[in-house]
Amino acid sequence: MISQPSRHCTVELQALPSRIGQVRRIVSAQLRYWHLDPLIDRAALGVTELLTNVHRHAEPDKMCTVEMELLLDRLTVSVHDHDPRLPEVRDAGPSATNGRGLAMVAAVSESWGVRPDGESGKVVWFSLPASASALALPFCPPYGAAVETASAASAAPRGFAEVEHAADGVGSGHAPARSAVAG
Repeated sequence: MISQPSRHCTVELQALPSRIGQVRRIVSAQLRYWHLDPLIDRAALGVTELLTNVHRHAEPDKMCTVEMELLLDRLTVSVHDHDPRLPEVRDAGPSATNGRGLAMVAAVSESWGVRPDGESGKVVWFSLPASASALALPFCPPYGAAVETASAASAAPRGFAEVEHAADGVGSGHAPARSAVAG
């Protein structure tokens, strides 16, 4: 009898810009292995933003652990670090060059949160639906592609337009959010 492949993946790293790109590739490869290709972009963006926060803000060190767990129809990605200070969502102004990371995580995920981890650390996590119906959503155009018109959006399957509007800023006059970290 063949058992289910492992549905848990852990990577320990120092959150440096060069390592963040490597972790994005690891996350992408693991999701391909689990046949969850439609989740790759959102999971990679979310983990990039969380690791960037560790790189910019965590003290006393930049060591952290990225964990991905697939349970039933939910993928949860979490980042554990050694800084007990809990992050806060900022209200970044239109000309701000940072401060949008957690807002982006919230925009691309189904849910997210933060919890203390012992006396000297925290866990920031987000979850994505991995059910067959969630994975069957039509492909969203890549960044910079032509945006569909309102009439085309009304012809989209129920739920698609809402997801596209919430996650990509379509219809709001704003370009889709993208990470500032290379990789």
